[in-house]
Amino acid sequence: MKAAWQSQVKAALGVVSACSIALSAAGAAVAQSADPQTDALAKSIVEKADQIRFPQEGFEVDVAITTSANGQVTDSRTYKVLSKGNENTIAQVTEPASDRGQALLMRGRDLWIFLPNVSQPVRLSLSQRLTGQVANGDIARANFSGDYTPRILRTEKVDGADTYVLELTAVDRGVTYSKVLYWVRQSNSQPVKAEFYSLSDRLLKTARYEEFKPLAGRPRPSRIVMQDALRKGEESVLEYSDMKLRDLPDKMFSKDYLKRL
Repeated sequence: MKAAWQSQVKAALGVVSACSIALSAAGAAVAQSADPQTDALAKSIVEKADQIRFPQEGFEVDVAITTSANGQVTDSRTYKVLSKGNENTIAQVTEPASDRGQALLMRGRDLWIFLPNVSQPVRLSLSQRLTGQVANGDIARANFSGDYTPRILRTEKVDGADTYVLELTAVDRGVTYSKVLYWVRQSNSQPVKAEFYSLSDRLLKTARYEEFKPLAGRPRPSRIVMQDALRKGEESVLEYSDMKLRDLPDKMFSKDYLKRL
């Protein structure tokens, strides 16, 4: 009886010890995730990468999107994009000719499409597909620092370069993706690649930021390759050209103004 009692005491002490270790580890993890310096660093990394992808000032840029499946081109479209401060964007279709006159207007996280034969603009979500693997939010809004709460997961080498790997969690359901894993080069804050996830944590697609060229005064990715994670062999390539800074008045980014266009 005494031996059995001693065995039970040892087992109970083992459980207590294990719980203490688990609680200590959990406390350390919480403390790490709540570290103001770590949070500030993560935010700074994403903000700098945002500034590299697109200017914070008003600008315009031509965007060509080519979609293919298993190496065969299935769709090709071009847009003239006018943007100011990552909060206001107009994306006008320039090709194909049959779709000219169509335009997207984004103000904050509100998005509308204007169609030549429809009197009133139609409300859209940022996550709806625009063409191929490209969502409306991919072309109309590129504000990772404003739409997501970042945290640093780890560091990792990609093509020989040291990168931060960040997890970006959506601030609400109105943004384009529920979660993004984001690789940013440590040496110069250039974005390297990203993985985009649904609300159910399913990988939807990946993006690679390529061919950094001088655009509007600094090196920026002139080519983004977005690959469908669910349908292998399907991808869309976004190519940016003729980017220049412009003084864009706020009145441009209104439904009344776009109707006149």
